[in-house]
Formats: sequence, structure tokens, C-alpha cells
Amino acid sequence: MNFAPTKYRLVSVSSAAEFEDEGWTLDYSGDETPSLIRAEYEKKELNIREELPGLYRFADWLPIKTILAGSGSPVTYKSEGLAKELGLENLYITFNGYWPEKGAEMRTGSFKECEAYSVCARLSGISDKILVVASAGNTARAFASVCSKNKIPLLLCVPEDNLDALWFDHPVDPCVKLIASQKGADYFDAIHLSNIVCTHPQFLPEGGAKNVARRDGMGTTVLSAVTTIGEIPHYYFQAVGSGTGAIAAWEANLRFIEDGKYGNKMMKLMVSQNHPFVPIADAYVADSRDLFPFDDDEARRQVEIINAKVLSNRKPPYSLAGGLYDALKATDGEVLIADNNEAEMAAQMFKELEGADVEPAAAIALATLINSVKSGKIEKDKIIMLNITGGGGQRFRKEHKIYHLKPEIVFPIDPDPAVVIRRVLGLFKPDETLVV
Repeated sequence: MNFAPTKYRLVSVSSAAEFEDEGWTLDYSGDETPSLIRAEYEKKELNIREELPGLYRFADWLPIKTILAGSGSPVTYKSEGLAKELGLENLYITFNGYWPEKGAEMRTGSFKECEAYSVCARLSGISDKILVVASAGNTARAFASVCSKNKIPLLLCVPEDNLDALWFDHPVDPCVKLIASQKGADYFDAIHLSNIVCTHPQFLPEGGAKNVARRDGMGTTVLSAVTTIGEIPHYYFQAVGSGTGAIAAWEANLRFIEDGKYGNKMMKLMVSQNHPFVPIADAYVADSRDLFPFDDDEARRQVEIINAKVLSNRKPPYSLAGGLYDALKATDGEVLIADNNEAEMAAQMFKELEGADVEPAAAIALATLINSVKSGKIEKDKIIMLNITGGGGQRFRKEHKIYHLKPEIVFPIDPDPAVVIRRVLGLFKPDETLVV
């Protein structure tokens, strides 16, 4: 498909310095303090590109160079069943996952496909290095699927306890390799493993929240909602691990205000965490720009308890300029908490009233919405966007033959860096397969 790369420049949040993207720029070298960078698009008004498939209908506000095969797109609709149960007049659900009747075709069941299809489309043609992604599960599944379908070399780093998240409806291409941190490790340990690998020049760090393509890919959930509703919502509900999706929502909101067609409201970010793992909530409720010290063993114990394992980031992009703290402050946002039981009841309610299964993280967001309605925290006539970040996975696995990805190597929590690099370099041989 012929596609002209999207035109944009990069800008530092802290210094406002503008500069060109050198292909995989993750930060601005002139900044004296840690800061995110943003993409400033040439097209200030968003035009839906109906001629492009899936996610790429939002290409005007994606920092991409090409169109990749197989993408789905967030789908927004006005709730009836759940809205009636909660007494809400304007509840809109943005569904990311598998729900063919709604037009939702994300075959990994997660909005992480949004970031994967954006990041990999930014990568196109600029590097012969191997992309490295650390993940608690859903992100790894999304990147593995996208890279497998488009023959993009990829190394995944995932905690061994989270490997059940790596399911697919197709055999994964050998260009994708998986390594894991041993049982008892968490997402932070997987990040540590990926950082070791990326000290070798053959590997390219995906960049996480620092990658503008990741954030703007996730921001398509808001693009879907606003263009469907016709105006910017009053409230935005989403569960967070890193908070990158909430940062992306704030940035999309700012672009819509500049666009001018959808009003000038600033959505109130209502982000949530799974009790007892609540480092963002602890810091923000205390109005601290810095996260509080976290004992590693206690953090791992808490992660074992929570059902929404994907929300277990110990080092989120919270403090830096343009990060989650700034996003919450700018939107008068709140950090809410729900436990496993509340989330399970919320998931059952969604299934009964809306008709689809949802992932544990999405259930946490819904549980906090329910609690906010019951407590009178939100006005029932306001426009509410509920970001269902993952759903339909249970149905998808029932309806399709499923393949699982297993690790080539399982490393200890504190591995020898030289051993890691030597063994990982030996993985990328064309005759190896990963699917069982």
C-alpha cells in the first residue's frame, strides 16, 4: 500500500525545544532534567483516513512511516445496559479487544496492539537491529503478534510467572524470541533483563513511555471516543500500571483542544490500581512528585496477590516532566483503588449487561467507576469515557486454536550480564522455532 510518512516534529516537554526525529529519538539530549518528548503533527485537525485499515485510520496523529498488516482499532459505543444499571446518561465505552459484533478485531484482546502497530510502523526501514520489549504479558503478546505477521526481529523479556499471557491464534514466526525472569520475578525484573540485553549494540530498546509512537498509539483510544461522541468527555476511566495510557489520553486531549472541533474541555483522568499494589496511588494521594521507596521483596509479594498482573510496574513514568504526575495535576485527576473481589464483580456485571468478557485490568477500571457512582464522586449526566483496555480474550480462546510461546532461556532474577548477552546473541538463528 502506498503511504506517505506522517509529517511531525518532536518537542521536549520540559524545555519546549523543537527538533527533528532522527528515526528512533526517545529523548532530547539538551534537557537538564528528565522529560518526555512529544510529537507535534503538521496536521492540527484530525481527519479520519477511512481508506486506511484498522488503527491507521488515525494516521494523521501517529508518528509512522508505513502501514503494517493486521491491525484492529478501538471501538467506541454508547452503553445501554451498564449505563442504566449505574444511572449514567452518557457512558461511552471504548472497547479494545475481540468483539466482532461491535467491529472490534484486536485478536490479542488488548489495547497494547495500538502501541505495537504504531511503534513497529515508526521503526520501519530505519534499523537492522533487533527490537527489545519488556512486558508483564499483554504488551509482549501484542508485539509478538505484530512482529510475527510482519517479519520484524523481536526479543521479548517477560516474568516466568506471566507466561500464560503469551497465547496466539497462529504459530509465532522464528523472528520472535522470548526470554524470561525466573519464577518469583515481576515486571521490573523483566525490565532489568531487557536493559542488560540493550547494552549490546545489536539490540534496540523499544523505549516504553519515552517512545512517542507507543503513547500516540495508545492515544487512539481517545481519538476513537472523541470522534464517535462528537466532543471531549468530562471523565476518563482507565486502570494503570505505568500510566502511559493515561499520559497518552492527556496528550490526545490537548491535540483535540488545538484542533478546535470538539470543544475545549480537559478530561478528568480517573486512573486506578489493583490493591494492594498501589505505588502510584500512595504517592499521588500524598501529593508527592516522587514515588515512595519500595522494598523489592514486598513489591513482589504484592504482585503475587493482584489479579491484574499487567498493572505491576514498579518504575512507572510518574515523576519526569510530562509524566503521569503532570498529567494528573493538569487534569485535576484522581488515583483510585479497587481490589480483586471488586474487580471480579465488575467483570461479571460487564459480561451480563454489555455482553463481553473483560481482562482483569479493565475490570479494575470498571470497579472504580462503579464505586465513584455509588459515592457520588461523579455527576450522572456528564460524559464518561470508560477505556476497556482488554476484552474478548476468553471468547477468542474458545473460538480459535491457540498456540503458546515458551521461553528459550529462563534467567535468574539477578543474572550475570555477560552470560545474558552471550546466550541471547546465540538465539537469533533462522532455523529455530518457538511455538509449542
